[in-house]
Amino acid sequence: MRDPGLYDYLPYAGRPKIRWPNGARVAFWVAPNIEFYELDPPRNPARAAWARPAPDVLNYSYRDYGNRAGFWRMLDAMKRCNMRGSVSLNVAVCEHHPEVIQACADNGWEFYSHGTYNTRYLMGMTEAQERAVIQDSIDTIRKHTGQKLDGWLAPALTYTDNTLDLVAEMGLTYVCDLFHDDQPGAVKVRKGRLISVPYSLEMNDVIVYNVNLVSPRRYADILKRQFDRLYAEGEESGTVMCIPLHPYLVGQPYRMAAFEEALSYITGHDKVWLATGREIAQHFNDHYYDAFAQASQSVGEAP
Repeated sequence: MRDPGLYDYLPYAGRPKIRWPNGARVAFWVAPNIEFYELDPPRNPARAAWARPAPDVLNYSYRDYGNRAGFWRMLDAMKRCNMRGSVSLNVAVCEHHPEVIQACADNGWEFYSHGTYNTRYLMGMTEAQERAVIQDSIDTIRKHTGQKLDGWLAPALTYTDNTLDLVAEMGLTYVCDLFHDDQPGAVKVRKGRLISVPYSLEMNDVIVYNVNLVSPRRYADILKRQFDRLYAEGEESGTVMCIPLHPYLVGQPYRMAAFEEALSYITGHDKVWLATGREIAQHFNDHYYDAFAQASQSVGEAP
């Protein structure tokens, strides 16, 4: 297998031009991962949930900090910058911490699915088992928020060969699991339409803080530089910038000022569409899906 076959190649230069609403250059969205990690989850033979032997109270409580304290700081900072969130939701949080769900809903945030728990993985599931997980997400989000589920980010970024096909077949419209572009694009699925909305690992606070070990001030600088480049390129054709967040990381007290500084910088520009994942996917689907699909086919044709 030379590539996963999930999308066609389309060079960044020479694509159909994207125009976002009101002449915006950048569609900007923020994706807080609101998660629940079980202390001693069912074992998956492909991947251990915790680095330490169960019960791993240390890592459990570290992540639990996000729902208890970090989320509320992050929420306040986003409110001050008039930025809605698109919640990458472990849907079990609806039962464990309904106060968090209510706060998001009260502020007009979108909810999309990040599986049931972040300690239960898709790999190894049968198609029927995976279908049941997706259906549970659809039902739980509708029950607790009244929203239709449109987006998907696989729990702990784990997949099967059926994941994207099932997501499209079951009526979702976009995924964040492909990290291959700065503009939306069509995903190849066996039935229906599915759009990839850019979700950046490079801007993800897990990668920045826990992998690259950068300082908060450096993270703020990274976010500003990412935005500046995409804003400049967006004058020619609209781009997408996403900041994926985890409240147990960004919500630490010493990190908040730098994050809010960067968020204020981005939202303070004109010609920036402060969007949700659903809104970006819908605009692309309504106006550019067919043009991008046709351009991709032309690139792939033999001379």
